[in-house]
Order: sequence, then C-alpha cells, then structure tokens
Amino acid sequence: MAKEKKDIISRRSIIKAGVGLGALGLSSKSLLAKEANNKNLPPNVPEWTETLGDGVDVNPYGMPTEFESNVIRRNVEWLTASTESSVNFTPLQDLEGIVTPNGLCFERHHGGTAIINPVDYRLMINGLVDREMIFTLDDLKRFPQVNKFYFLECAANGGMEWKGSQLNGCQYTFGMVHNVQYTGVKLSDLIQETGLKNNAKWVLAEGSDSSGMTRSIPIEKIKDDCIIAWAMNGEALRPEQGYPIRLVVPGWEGNMWVKWLRRIEFGDKPYMTREETSKYTDLLSDGKARMFTWVMDTKSVITSPCPEKPVLQKGIHQIRGLAWSGRGKIKRVDVSLDGGKNWKTAQLHSPVLEKSLTRFTIPFEWNGEEMLLQSRAIDETNYVQPTIKELQNIRGVNSIYHNNSIATWLISKNGKVDNVRLG
Repeated sequence: MAKEKKDIISRRSIIKAGVGLGALGLSSKSLLAKEANNKNLPPNVPEWTETLGDGVDVNPYGMPTEFESNVIRRNVEWLTASTESSVNFTPLQDLEGIVTPNGLCFERHHGGTAIINPVDYRLMINGLVDREMIFTLDDLKRFPQVNKFYFLECAANGGMEWKGSQLNGCQYTFGMVHNVQYTGVKLSDLIQETGLKNNAKWVLAEGSDSSGMTRSIPIEKIKDDCIIAWAMNGEALRPEQGYPIRLVVPGWEGNMWVKWLRRIEFGDKPYMTREETSKYTDLLSDGKARMFTWVMDTKSVITSPCPEKPVLQKGIHQIRGLAWSGRGKIKRVDVSLDGGKNWKTAQLHSPVLEKSLTRFTIPFEWNGEEMLLQSRAIDETNYVQPTIKELQNIRGVNSIYHNNSIATWLISKNGKVDNVRLG
C-alpha cells in the first residue's frame, strides 16, 4: 500500500508544478519555443483589445487560426507512385478529445478524388434481391436517420513497422486513422425496400471513382451495423471522404468503407476482387496469405510525448493518447515508462463508445533520465494489445497489414522523443 501511494502523483503536486508556467499544460513546444511579446503581458493592455477585429462576413466558412497552421494532413512522397493512389496522415499528436475535424481526416485514394454532382448521383441495388432498385440522394434521406461515432483505420496503419521502426513521427507512423460522427441510413433498413433472396450471403460494394474500387462483405455484417452515410460531424461528406455517399463498415478495415458508393450487389459467394486478393491480405512466413481479416484489432498510441511533441522541461507532464478496437469498447489502457517492465492504469475519458477512439491520460514525472513509453489497450472482449514479437511469432514479417502491436517512444536525456523498437 505504501508503494502504491508513493507511485501516485497527486492532483496537488501537479498544480504546484504548473504554477511556474502560469497554468497547467503550458509545456508545449509551440508555447515555449517562442518568446512572448512583453507588451501584451499583464498588467499591460494587449494589442488585440485596442482595435476592431474582423466582421462576421470575412469568413463565410470558418477556418482555423493562423497560429495552428502547422496542424495539417501530410503525405510521404516516396510511399506510392503518385498522389492519386496514395495516402495522407492525420496529425494525431495535435488533436484533442476523440473527434477528428473533417479537414484533418486521413485520406486513402486508389484513383484520385471523384467529383460528383449530387443531382446526378444514383445508388443501385441489384443481384439476389426481390426488387432491384435505384435511389437518389433525396430518396436515401427519406429513410430513418442514424448518427454514430466510429473510427476508420486503414489496414496498413503502422504497416512500415513490421521489420523495424521506420518513420520518426506519431503522425506518419499511426496517422491512418480518424474518428467522426457519421449520419446516414442503416443498410439493413434500406434492404427492407429491396428484399433479399434466401441465397444472398455476400455483398459487392462498388465505388464510382476511376479505380473501380470493389470489396466483398458478408451479409451478417451488412445486417448488423453498416451505414450508407452522407454526412460526417454535422456536415456533408468532403469530396475526399466520398461525397455524396460512402459506405460505413464499423470496426472493419478502411478499404471496405467504399467511397463514392455507386452500387451494391447481393450474391451467394465472395466476389474475390482485386482489393481482397492481390491486396489487403496478410502474407505469412510460409508463403500463404490470411484472407478476410476484416476486424481492426485493439490498438493504442501515445500522442504526447511523441517525436513531434518532445519533453521540454523537467517536472510533471501528462501522457496523452488514443485507443480503439474494432471488437467493441475499450475497457482499460495501461502505460509503461520502462519499456513494458511495469505498468500503470491510465484514465479513460468519456465518452467511451463502441468502435470509436477513446482518449486516455496519465500524469508522469520526468527528471531528465531516459524513458521508454508504451501503451497497452484491452477491450471489452478482454483482447489484449500484443507486442510486436507476439505478432511476428504468428505471422512473420512479410505482412504490411493489421499491425496493432504495442509501440515504443524513447525519451532521451535531452527531452527528444524517438520511435524505437525494443528487442
């Protein structure tokens, strides 16, 4: 009991440590790296109170402040042959809470962004149905509406880490994930209009982009929680996110969330299309490949400190991070300061939702010594986020998909943070 008390950093000690900065949490690089203008500090009257600001007509669509202009999506030029078939990354290290702003949601394209006039849009449903039907966007909006928060993660998120630490950044290593509120109609409600044949067991979801994106989805998932979505975070989908309509497949790999959805065909077996044969399979060490590995297993990442967020001074700091599971809700997140030798349980911040990002925090004290930061998530099914060794013992190192292993940040004695691999 005495040891437990010693290990706990009290709220009072946190507040006391923060007094020198004027407020808790002012240890960010952006605040300490630049000198403040003394003319704007108390007891002086700051310059922004002495003149009128912009009127309400200046920004008809609101934009972030210029002082946060570094918070953007970023891509890796050498990752793919062209940007039309590539990915950019969400700046997880700069986000708060669990909601990803629409302009920061990561993108994955196979043939560039399709620009579709909603007046011309049609969704076709055919195959093993009682009534083949075509719906306009207005038709879809007449159905009962649902609003659900879900994470979307690319199966290749963290894929470059299979053979060792590659890119030195939280954004580049783990930023192929975002979390928004989707608005749309449940696909199970929609197919009540078309009916289904008894032998309908699979769905082919087809996009209308130039790549002809298609994926097979089992009927059980379609009937469970799939959504035909036209909005995210309260506004229409962005073009890069599938405007005017996309498929939402909660908890399953992002490649199945077909954007610019054009057609849904019901069949009696999987369609074995390009994206589920030549790609999005997990190559094992014996040359065979795991197929239909849809579920995104439990995962977590520390977003601060991280390579983009170094530790700038000794004292009390907050470890901040995100956890998620395609199997359901996050049950617990543990954090280690010594590379997995010892663990402490972090605080989960509400709301804790099913198949949604969950925010966690825990205070720690840095005295200038090296630290090895890790987080380990456990979901409500009691699935525990594995180490990379545990994954590699089963799958080898050939796969680039479904790497949900525990990650490690090394805090050096100078406060710099690096992406490292233990053992």
